[in-house]
Amino acid sequence: MKQMLRYVLILGLLAPLGAHAQFEKMKDSVVQLYGVIMTADSLRGIPSVSVAVYGRRQGTFSNDQGVFSIAVMKGDRIEFTSIGYKPKMIEIPRNIEGNSYSIIQLMVQDTQYLPVTIIKPRPTKEQFERDFVNLDFPDDDYEIARQNTSESKRRALVRTLPRDAQEMVNYNLRQGAQRYYSAGQVPPMNILNPAAWGEFIQAWKRGDFKNPD
Repeated sequence: MKQMLRYVLILGLLAPLGAHAQFEKMKDSVVQLYGVIMTADSLRGIPSVSVAVYGRRQGTFSNDQGVFSIAVMKGDRIEFTSIGYKPKMIEIPRNIEGNSYSIIQLMVQDTQYLPVTIIKPRPTKEQFERDFVNLDFPDDDYEIARQNTSESKRRALVRTLPRDAQEMVNYNLRQGAQRYYSAGQVPPMNILNPAAWGEFIQAWKRGDFKNPD
């Protein structure tokens, strides 16, 4: 029991010393970082620059003259960002003496070339009606289907596409029926038939007898 009380007493005496040493070490690691942020070309103070400790939710902003101040740790990485300028990153040296560190941070403008924008005056009523009437709308599915089933398109397909099996069977059946109809007699000739001549003329006008390319 006395041995245990001795250990407790020793730990009670050493604990404040260890806490004090840890506090002194942490106190020595804290650095007050301050400085001014300026443009690299004209050395003009940049206001509202974000000064953030990388990896921690800690930061501040520069004032109207570009001056800032923030408490950081030795070895921290500090990021400077502002709209219109390229971001910069610095690292606080670990071997600096004292608890303050000052810098002059220069930032370079980040030029962005945007596409050309042409501003035109509002069109008059006559110009709007003219442009609206002359708009070229692309064909929708219904219009494409209508064009594909038009009479001229179907004629072109009939002239170029070969007959399928069903059409060949129907053609042979019609030819056989015509031969059987006139079997044993002279086949009828439509050279003097006005209806046949009218159908021939219409087929000629349509181009049914043209050779496909």
